[in-house]
Amino acid sequence: MTKSKLIYQNNPSPTIDQVGIFDRIDRITSRSIKGTTKIEGLKMALNMVDLTTLEGADTDKKVIQLCNKAQHLHDAYPNLPNVAAVCVYPNFVKIAKESLVGSGINVASVATAFPSGQSSLKVKLLDTKIAIDAGAEEVDMVISRGKFHEGDYNFVFDEIAAIKAACGDSRLKVILETGELGTFDRVRKASDIAIDAGADFIKTSTGKISPAATLPVTLVMLEAIKDHYYKTGIQVGMKPAGGISNSKLALQYLMLVKETLGKDWLTNQWFRFGASSLANDLIMQLVKQDSGVYQSKDYFSKD
Repeated sequence: MTKSKLIYQNNPSPTIDQVGIFDRIDRITSRSIKGTTKIEGLKMALNMVDLTTLEGADTDKKVIQLCNKAQHLHDAYPNLPNVAAVCVYPNFVKIAKESLVGSGINVASVATAFPSGQSSLKVKLLDTKIAIDAGAEEVDMVISRGKFHEGDYNFVFDEIAAIKAACGDSRLKVILETGELGTFDRVRKASDIAIDAGADFIKTSTGKISPAATLPVTLVMLEAIKDHYYKTGIQVGMKPAGGISNSKLALQYLMLVKETLGKDWLTNQWFRFGASSLANDLIMQLVKQDSGVYQSKDYFSKD
C-alpha cells in the first residue's frame, strides 16, 4: 500500500484540453488513405486484431471454430497476415491453445470477474491463475470502477499490481471501461494509474457497454502512454475495443497512433484492436483491392 499512496496521494494527472482533443480527431478523420499505403494499413490492422468470443453461450465448438477462422482467414488469399490473438474466457484457454498449436497466434483470456470487476481480490487472482495455468500468453483484466469513482486510487493501483505479479511472463492488458468513467480527465487518471501499476497494455473497454472505444478517448490514453515513455523510456501498448467494425475507422486509429506515438507502436506488440467483426471488413477490403470487386458478407463467418 505504501507505494501506491506515495504515487497518488498528491500527484494529480494532467487536465485534458477537450477542444484540442476534438480538433486533432477532426484532422485525422478528414484524411483518406489510398493505393499501396492503404493496402499496407489494412494488412497491418488485420495483424493487430484480437478475435474474441466472450458470451455466456460460448461452447468448446465455438472456440474451436474461432481458432480455425484465425488460422484460415481467407484460403483463396494465403498471403494474408495472421491476427494477433484469440481472446476467450479462462475455462476455454486450454482448448484454444490446443487448436492454435504452431500458428504463432497468441491466446488471450479475460479475467478478474470480467466484465463487471465486482469481486474480491482473492477471486480475481484465482481467475487469473486459472487462465495462466491453462497457457494464456495474455490476460485482459478490468479495473474496479466503483473504487475508482470513490477516489480510492490506491486500491485500484494495488489491485492492478497484484494481478500483474500473478501474470508472471504473460502480458497484462488493463481495461478501464472508459464508457463508465465519464470524463477525459478521469480517463487520463485511470490510464496513469494502470500504467504506473505495471500494465503492458491499457485497453478502452470490455465491449459490453456503450460507448465503447472512441477516437477521442483513445487519444487521451495514447497521450498518457507518450508521457510515460518520455519519463521512463518504457513502452506501453494500447488496445481500443468495441465499436470498431469497419476498415476506414481502423485506418484512422492507425494514423492516430503514428502521429501520437510514432512508428514503433505500429506493431501488434504494442497496438491491438478488440473487434472481431473488423477482421471480416479488413479482408473484404483487401480482396477488393486485389480483385476490384467486393465479396458478399455471406462468404465470411460472423464469429
